[in-house]
Amino acid sequence: MWAFIHKLGSPKWFYAISERLLPWFWVAAAALILVGSVWGLAFAPADYQQGNSFRIIYVHVPAAFLAQSIFVTMAVAGFIFMVWKIKLADMAATVMAPLGAAMTFVALFSGAVWGVPTWGTWWMWDARLTSMLILLFLYFGVIALRGAFSSRDSASRAASLLAMVGVINIPIIKYSVDWWYTLHQPATFSMTSRPAMPMEMWAPLLIMVLGFYCFFIAVTLMRTRSEILRRESSKRWVRELTMEVS
Repeated sequence: MWAFIHKLGSPKWFYAISERLLPWFWVAAAALILVGSVWGLAFAPADYQQGNSFRIIYVHVPAAFLAQSIFVTMAVAGFIFMVWKIKLADMAATVMAPLGAAMTFVALFSGAVWGVPTWGTWWMWDARLTSMLILLFLYFGVIALRGAFSSRDSASRAASLLAMVGVINIPIIKYSVDWWYTLHQPATFSMTSRPAMPMEMWAPLLIMVLGFYCFFIAVTLMRTRSEILRRESSKRWVRELTMEVS
């Protein structure tokens, strides 16, 4: 087990294995998002209360899921970097932050657009919305910390610490609709109960969620490969690889 973890932390091994995995995740992401979006936007029935405005759920929910999952992954990667000094974990956390911030913004913006026909307003200081806004600021803080230090190691430690502390906001986001009075609807999917919406609605949503996660993995693999080449540029295997490409 530990031998595999040590091997997984090798930038050279990761660069080689990610090259084989990357096309599969790109294809899966494209196929799932295409099928889910066409099914959800064109063929899923309209909601009996919200009409066609509910269709923004096929972007809003996957983006919100991904925004929270990326931050948790960053916190885990930060913990691995702080405890075991595996620099590949820090590389992955570095490239995840901008995508996580983008997904958080998409979730907030799509939620605001959805709120106009549903609540009659773009924004209100709802517990779920406020905690998601805090998540966006946490992403900005992590990104800012990585550029605030002249020492890369100091920047990585500071960003990792903020991610590990800030991850406490994730359960607040998840359970805010249960803990406080909120206009936001409860979770769309639950591990303990069947979805409230019919299969014709939740099936394309599930496909979109899977597609977004495949997209996240593909982007992370691609950008981590670039980060490896940037940080390991002095290593012999990187110089040889660069010579082969040129």
